[in-house]
Amino acid sequence: MPLVPLPELLNHARANGYALGYFESWDSYSFEAVLAAAQAEQAPVIVGFGATMLADPWLDHRGIPFLGAMGRALVADCATPVAFLLNETHTLEQAQRGIDCGFTAVMIDSHRWPVAQAQEAVAALVRTAHPAGVAVEAEFGSLPDYIGESIVDAHAYMTDPAQARDFVQATDVDCLAVAVGNVHLLTSGTATIDLARLQAISDAVDVPLAIHGGTGFPPEDVAAAIAAGVAKFNVGTRLKKVFLEAVLANTGTWTGRESVHDLVGSHKESDFLEAGKSAVVSVVRDLIRLYGGQGRASSIGASNE
Repeated sequence: MPLVPLPELLNHARANGYALGYFESWDSYSFEAVLAAAQAEQAPVIVGFGATMLADPWLDHRGIPFLGAMGRALVADCATPVAFLLNETHTLEQAQRGIDCGFTAVMIDSHRWPVAQAQEAVAALVRTAHPAGVAVEAEFGSLPDYIGESIVDAHAYMTDPAQARDFVQATDVDCLAVAVGNVHLLTSGTATIDLARLQAISDAVDVPLAIHGGTGFPPEDVAAAIAAGVAKFNVGTRLKKVFLEAVLANTGTWTGRESVHDLVGSHKESDFLEAGKSAVVSVVRDLIRLYGGQGRASSIGASNE
């Protein structure tokens, strides 16, 4: 099945009362895990890579073309509908390069920029992306981060519904990520979500809403968030955590007598990284079911690019 435009997937999710997961990858094993989970659940999914944790020198040299080429190769024979996102680039130029490198959706990490600067950059990105058939997500409002064992919110602020409406109208974005109590990188406990604010934002804007910080989003609030207009949850931190835990558990079995070629990068059952991949598959399948995406693939009409 060919790649499906992100707005088509998001609109289908909104119309049918479920949400898509954007399950962020960092290498071929994690990317294949997301695809495997989506196919096992017969669910549409958003795949892709995040730039936030990546070094600019690597991204600006060959990183973005490499990620684009690898992702396009891996989704080529996927049997479920997928969109391919370059998430949270550090600069407008990086996001624009993602358009040229095969991503079907792009986003700048501009939520802590001055609003006027962010609005100008996002609008410029839209002007480049839309003629190329590429969608643009933006974030309005700034999430706190979980660093160490504390929530750091010095620069965080909740999304204002009226200001969000003006931002969407000025930029023509396809999807808006919002701050309603969700927290980036939260690995201990869950966030406290302002569902009333979320509904007010949904009432004010006419695009699907996204929740970043899906790792710490309370499962009991998922259904209410979807009912309030959320069509996309971002999850990344939890996937890296379970991947690393599984790899470390398996490396502890190494006696030194086994072939390192079998244990690292072989894609055989003995490959330590395959243990991480299996752990990610399991978590992504659970999240797809939590978001209600299972079995939805057959009702989405994909069109060739």
